Amino acid sequence: MDTLFVSKRIFVDGELIEGAILVSDQGKITDIFTKPGQVNSWIYQNGSGEIVDYGNLIIMPGLVDSHVHINEPGRSEWEGFATATKAAAAGGFTTIADMPLNSIPPTTTVENLKAKTSVAHGKVLVDVAFWGGLIPGNASSLLPLVQNGVIGFKCFLCPSGVPEFPHVDEEQVEEALKILEGTQSLLAFHAEVECPSHGSTVNEADNPRKYTTYLNSRPSEMEIKAIDMVTRLTAKYNVRTHIVHLSSAQSLPMINVARMNGARLTVETCHHYLTLSAEEVPDAHTEYKCAPPIRSAENRQKLWDAIRSGEIDMVVSDHSPSTPGIKLLTYGKTRGDFMRAWGGISSVQFGLSLFWTHCQSEGFTLADVHRLLCQEPAKLLGIDGYKGRIAIGYDADLCVWDPDASFSITSDIIHFQNKANPYMGRVVRGKVHATILRGQVVFQDGERFTNPMGKLILKKTAKRAVQFQ
Repeated sequence: MDTLFVSKRIFVDGELIEGAILVSDQGKITDIFTKPGQVNSWIYQNGSGEIVDYGNLIIMPGLVDSHVHINEPGRSEWEGFATATKAAAAGGFTTIADMPLNSIPPTTTVENLKAKTSVAHGKVLVDVAFWGGLIPGNASSLLPLVQNGVIGFKCFLCPSGVPEFPHVDEEQVEEALKILEGTQSLLAFHAEVECPSHGSTVNEADNPRKYTTYLNSRPSEMEIKAIDMVTRLTAKYNVRTHIVHLSSAQSLPMINVARMNGARLTVETCHHYLTLSAEEVPDAHTEYKCAPPIRSAENRQKLWDAIRSGEIDMVVSDHSPSTPGIKLLTYGKTRGDFMRAWGGISSVQFGLSLFWTHCQSEGFTLADVHRLLCQEPAKLLGIDGYKGRIAIGYDADLCVWDPDASFSITSDIIHFQNKANPYMGRVVRGKVHATILRGQVVFQDGERFTNPMGKLILKKTAKRAVQFQ
């Protein structure tokens, strides 16, 4: 049975229109009505079709988050497929991409990928794509992982924090780029490199519960040195590359030069770097800890300016949950120790609201929201041919929301597994009313979820006959 989604505000091709979206029972958009007569005619001719009228709420393409840590199997007490995708659906996201680390095993071999997808099957409320991982010694697994559907690879240039996902050096990165050339895959970098003494001013006498102690331990120089390596290597190979969670605006000039010289390099930043600043982080509140760290308010403004100028391509959550115990939020001698606590911030459910809250003051529009939280992440994942737009032939993935409604972030509305986050009590603008996946309402009215109907996105490719070295 066809379904007609009606609204006075539908975001199509960069502008809001009044009309309706016609969706087939296969979950594809088959028509877009822009005139009242078209809607009335369809209603008259299709008495058996379903009509869903969202009034004055905005209907835009379902959002895409290309950077989410789900952690299942192995660390499902941190987060799992059911809770992560439930939170994503509540936030208007219809597609997310799972990062390769923090699960056990990590997604570094085909066998490990299959272990992860077998656990995910039947649990996901939204569509899930998968990143592979680059670690020392798994170069021979890269092409098989591409052939089995990962959308790209992530590596660390400094210790990741988990022993099963060690970081790689420049030689190992170059080996991977040689292998990936010609595959249409991509390599993403956690771009921090440890400098001598971390380039920091930290010493043993510094109080580990003070945020400035942690901030000084991971200065901008770590990102600058890492991105210098990345830009040098991207100039040598025709491979898509990507900087995840850029926090320091000081790195942008060298990225811009690399792009002007032809590097296929994209950049993301995160909601926490755009919303929070080092000056407002309370001491001993390790829910604010992430890596790279939240930096100054001045740096935050430079990130907003870089988004405005197009230097930053997309905004993602880097949803990285953990238990209160390893976040050192529970009582004990190490409570509030920034130097020992797990680094990661959970926000996949609130990305749209966090971003939209600051859009007006920064001069951003709905078109910018679509570009940064939907279109560009979809392009990064290689799914922009059927997701990320309201267009005929595309998946009917939709986010229905009220841009004027405000709400407070409280634990009772959070759907991800561990509730701790630095936004608790914060009032934000932009409330999601419904999330639609291939024409089916998977979330509505803040509470109601359907049974899991998400799909696992595995972009399987034909085997390449020759591996050029």
